[in-house]
Amino acid sequence: MIDLMKLPLVYHHDYSPAFDPAHRFPMEKFHLLHQHLYDIGLIKQCDLFAPTLINDSLLELAHDKHYIERFKTNLLTDKEIRRIGLPWSEALVRRTRLAVGGSVLSMELALERGLSAHLAGGTHHAHRDFGSGFCIFNDLAVCALHALRRDDVERVMIIDLDVHQGDGTANILANEPKAITVSFHCKQNFPARKATSDYDIDIDRHTEDEHYLQLLKGHLPYLLELHQPDLVLYDAGSDPYEHDALGLLNISAEGLAKRDYFVLTECVQRRIPVSCVIGGGYMKDRQHLARIHSIVHQTAARVWQEYFA
Repeated sequence: MIDLMKLPLVYHHDYSPAFDPAHRFPMEKFHLLHQHLYDIGLIKQCDLFAPTLINDSLLELAHDKHYIERFKTNLLTDKEIRRIGLPWSEALVRRTRLAVGGSVLSMELALERGLSAHLAGGTHHAHRDFGSGFCIFNDLAVCALHALRRDDVERVMIIDLDVHQGDGTANILANEPKAITVSFHCKQNFPARKATSDYDIDIDRHTEDEHYLQLLKGHLPYLLELHQPDLVLYDAGSDPYEHDALGLLNISAEGLAKRDYFVLTECVQRRIPVSCVIGGGYMKDRQHLARIHSIVHQTAARVWQEYFA
C-alpha cells in the first residue's frame, strides 16, 4: 500500500554489481548508502520504491538511438569506453538502465508528493551520443524532457551542485528553452572544456562553507522567482566535500547539510516539487563516502517532516 505520509526513496539492489574495488569509481557506494540509511533508521521512516529498467523510447528523448544500442550490445569502441571510464559488462548495462529508471521514478514521485530522493543518479557528463566521466546515459536530461511531455509541467529547472560542471546536461538541453540548467561548480575542475549552461556559477578551488553558501543564497532564490519552474531536479553531488578525492573545494559535512536544506526549503516553500539525485562522490573510505552521500537523504527527511508530515 502506498503511504502518502512518508518521504519516497528510490533504490534497487542491483545498483552495485560486482566491480573492481581498486577502480576509481566507487561502485559499491550505492549499496553502502542504502545500508547506512537502514542502519540509522531512515529507511523505516520512508517509503522505499524499486525502479524498473528504463525503456529505449525514454532514453531516446536525450540520446541517439544508435549510441544506446551500441552500448547495450558492447559495440562501443575502446576509445569510447575509455572516455566513459567504466569497463563494459552486462551487469553495467543493467545497473545503468535501472539507475536512469530510478531517476525517472523519483521525478514522478516528486510530482505526486512534492519531494523525493534517489539513492543514485546525477550522470550529468553523458552527452547525446557519447558517455564521459563515469556517465553513460544522462538521467537529468531524460527526466527533464520526459517531464515536459506532461500537461502539468511547463518548465523544469536542473539545479546541479555537483563539484563538476554538468556539461552533458547543458549540451543536450541547449535548445530546450523550457529546461533551465543551473550549474554551481569548481571552475578549475573537470571538464576542462566547459559547456554553456543557462546559468554557470564558477567557484574557485579551496572555497569554504561561508562563501559557497553566500553564492548559493545570492543566486538561487532569484532564479526560482524568475523562472518559476514546475519541477526541480536537484543534483546534490557530495564531491564539494573537503575530503573528496576529486573535489578541489573545502566544504564541510555541515556545509553540505546547510546547502541541501537551503535548496530544498527554497523549493518546497514555493510549492515546487523536487527530485534529488546523489551525483558524484569519490573517496577511498567508501563507508565515509556513503555517510556523506546520505546527508541529502537525511536533509530531505527533515524537510519532509517540517513541510509534508
